Amino acid sequence: MRPQKILDQDLLIALSKVFRSKGYEGASLKELAEATGLQKASLYHRFPKGKQEMAESVLKHMAKWVEDNILAALNNESDSLELRLKNGLAHVRTLYDGGKETCIFRAFSMETGLDLFEESINEGLKEWKNTFTQLGISANLTPEKANKNAIQTLIEIQGSLILTKALNDTNVFDNTLLNIEKRYLNT
Repeated sequence: MRPQKILDQDLLIALSKVFRSKGYEGASLKELAEATGLQKASLYHRFPKGKQEMAESVLKHMAKWVEDNILAALNNESDSLELRLKNGLAHVRTLYDGGKETCIFRAFSMETGLDLFEESINEGLKEWKNTFTQLGISANLTPEKANKNAIQTLIEIQGSLILTKALNDTNVFDNTLLNIEKRYLNT
């Protein structure tokens, strides 16, 4: 058996970059193949169901990374609230390359992408919301206030990604993460 030209993780990272920049509809097979260094036929060999399977694999890969890094850090009750928040937000910064990268949920929620990936997007956002809600409860907020804080946190992260791109200013993203940290620590 011939060795694979590109490891699965590297393949999924390359595919995610194209999907993040072009969206599901805008990403062509040619661009996906070029990003991975594979021929279209090799991509179809790895993903027999085509572009949709590639996107589903990217979503699963990203969900696993978020779970292992961001959510695990925020849920780590053996750490102080401050350390949990700092570690979790540091991983958020990594996930979005300091605000330079588009959210994969945004990339897949346009046009037909939302119909195809709605369940994965909903599940992912619920996990983020539930984790930030639990963090708020750990900060002695009422469940209702913790839930509102969690939703506001998600709005701020997503909104700051758009503004960071539009204004070409990563300070927007950095300041948003600092404000989120302050909100949870100064409740």
